[in-house]
Amino acid sequence: MPTTRRRDAPPPRTGNSEAEVLRGFLDYLRTSIAAKVEDAPEPQVRTAGVASGTNLLGLLEHLTFVERATFLGDKVTNWQATFQAAPGDTVADVVARYREAVGRANEVLDGCTDLGAPVPRPGRPAPSVRWALTHMIEETGRHAGHADILRELIDGATGR
Repeated sequence: MPTTRRRDAPPPRTGNSEAEVLRGFLDYLRTSIAAKVEDAPEPQVRTAGVASGTNLLGLLEHLTFVERATFLGDKVTNWQATFQAAPGDTVADVVARYREAVGRANEVLDGCTDLGAPVPRPGRPAPSVRWALTHMIEETGRHAGHADILRELIDGATGR
């Protein structure tokens, strides 16, 4: 299998405030994982690459749920189920849904000026904005690393 190398993007240049740094790194990771999935071939994009059943499309589907739960207050009752895209969903569907969730999350974040304040999500207790951003960096970074490996196993593509 020939290896396709993407240009590897360096860490983002951000402003100096804590919020600019956190949001800059989160957006960098979000862009990275969406790019890793968006041109992946069917059916390999939804085929388990490891014994646990993890697949590339399922990782992005899961991150969509995490974004929505963290920043929009959606309740998730079965986190394990979020790791599988519906059989009828295309790669474009899942990527679009992820980008829409990210866009809505960013709209919420745009209104947050105090990192110590709770994320404004109605009807549910909320963590601080700082905690939510840090958690999403950890969660997205972790799954972006999984996605890097799965994509390389699928077609040899590497880089961000």
